[in-house]
Amino acid sequence: MMLPTLAQIHEAQTVLYRHMPPTPQYSWPLLNQRLGTEAWIKHENHTPVGAFKLRGALVYIDWLRQSQPDLAGVVAATRGNHGQGVGMAARLMGLKAIIVVPHGNSKEKNRAMLAQGVELIEHGHDFQESLEFARTVAAERGFAMVDSFHERLVMGTATYALEFFKAAPPLDLVYVPIGLGSSICGVSAARNALGLTTEIVGVVASGSPSYSISFSQRKVVEAPSKTLIADGLACRLPNQQAMEAIWDNVARIVEVTDAEIAEAMRIYYQDTHNLAEGAGAAALAAAVREKSEHEGKRIGIILTGGNVDRELYNDVLAGAI
Repeated sequence: MMLPTLAQIHEAQTVLYRHMPPTPQYSWPLLNQRLGTEAWIKHENHTPVGAFKLRGALVYIDWLRQSQPDLAGVVAATRGNHGQGVGMAARLMGLKAIIVVPHGNSKEKNRAMLAQGVELIEHGHDFQESLEFARTVAAERGFAMVDSFHERLVMGTATYALEFFKAAPPLDLVYVPIGLGSSICGVSAARNALGLTTEIVGVVASGSPSYSISFSQRKVVEAPSKTLIADGLACRLPNQQAMEAIWDNVARIVEVTDAEIAEAMRIYYQDTHNLAEGAGAAALAAAVREKSEHEGKRIGIILTGGNVDRELYNDVLAGAI
């Protein structure tokens, strides 16, 4: 796919900053000691919905309103953060939002979506089944489908990467979690637009390895998704467009276990007192695993979100996971 240009990322920023400010990036001394290098964290857990997904949703839905002025509503499938972003963006822009989640989804993420005024539907056993049902709902209601990967979403996610690359010192490499791919594609777009040489490293859960397998085999490969702690990385079938951009721009993909992700969640709390959900902590988990390779390098780590259920987080902090 064609990644957004610098002009398009700036266009996305004009939409975005009407509704939220840039998020911070910090270098935490305790984390630096732990990693043995200078690390910069991009805090996407500090957006109004606690995750980066709001950025793409605002840009996408603003574009829908302009291109379809008579549109009454939107539909999305999600495990949580995408739905919160779509719900908030739709509310701000006067549209109805229907969000489809799989059975057994995070109760607290469901509550957060309902608080945005969405109509919440539970359907399917995983994200893929929810997505297929959401498309049916959109067609029946005459609403627009807000996919979890789209060029407008990438324009939105590229705004955090542009902020990061401009505000932090020059980075040798950056770790980025991969769910369906909008985040890592946005980071790639911003890096390319600025003419940087920063190495981009993708991170997936070992229990949901479809993007890792697809990357190594240079073709889209479906794989079971069994991660219990990183629902934001739970993808059974990679997006073809996302994979094309990843093949072209990403140096490698690291798989991290649920146990490593849980440890990274504890590290964020211990060293920075920031809350990180499983998917949000995955990039740090990869940085910890590759500590021996960082000597003399300045690294970036994307903390994509902090929306974790209390009971799960209690278990993580207690070391039960």
